[in-house]
Amino acid sequence: MSAAHGGYYLPDPTKWPTITSMGLFLLALGFILKLHHLPPGPWLMIAGAVIIVLMLCAWFGQVAVESEAGRYDAQVDTSFRMGMGWFIVSEVMFFGAFFAALFYTRVLSVPWIAGEELLWPGFEATWPSAGPAGATFIGPDSHDVGPGQFSTIGAFGIPLLNTVILLVSSVTLTIAHWALKKNQRGALNFWLFVTVVLGAAFMYFQVGEYMEAYNHLGLTLGSGVYGATFFMLTGFHGFHVTVGAITLAVILVRCLRGHFKPDEHFGFEGAAWYWHFVDTVWVGLFIFVYIL
Repeated sequence: MSAAHGGYYLPDPTKWPTITSMGLFLLALGFILKLHHLPPGPWLMIAGAVIIVLMLCAWFGQVAVESEAGRYDAQVDTSFRMGMGWFIVSEVMFFGAFFAALFYTRVLSVPWIAGEELLWPGFEATWPSAGPAGATFIGPDSHDVGPGQFSTIGAFGIPLLNTVILLVSSVTLTIAHWALKKNQRGALNFWLFVTVVLGAAFMYFQVGEYMEAYNHLGLTLGSGVYGATFFMLTGFHGFHVTVGAITLAVILVRCLRGHFKPDEHFGFEGAAWYWHFVDTVWVGLFIFVYIL
């Protein structure tokens, strides 16, 4: 387990980082093999994913047990806060790179290519850039649909609904946090449960949006630079929402078991920081990807 050494907390040697590395290696190797259509690929990906999930359950469970046992002091709490803060900074840089790619492509690259006519004569600087066939998708059963043809997803449908869902979820999570600080366990559990449900609803509607895009709008990862940037941004954000919802669900289980104190609950706060960050990123996505 863990121990304090000379007033400074140091964790004892643990097997979990090694196991994590093994799972990540198998997951990456399986993905590479799958890209090359080699049979072991999918199975290695599954094995890697299972190892990572089991590691998360066991390692995080150990941390929760140590926390509830009172092994962590103020120095550990500060360390956790600094670690989570820098993690979120790295996530800002991650999404910033994709937003920068979208900005560069739309504002600089496409107009420059059109001005020089580097692709073909008559190429116009329009967004979304759909190739020479244009951007009108006729329908899934039409024989007139050519390469590059697709329709974009309107902002004031599912995207607007998902925006409302995430903004409301930030409010319900904040109410749950207030309830925890006041030691109102019933209100804490209720509003945290509502937050988890809202996160699941967001994922449900986004999956439906993707199915609509692929099956009826012709919008896929292969739909030129627009399709690539659209699915990279929204897809990675959806992954982050999934991770955040799972994390909040784990926190909910801990709350139901009586974990966390009004003045000592960084596990809850760290999950809340992450969720508010994910919500903020979605607002940027809604504006720059769906509206503009």
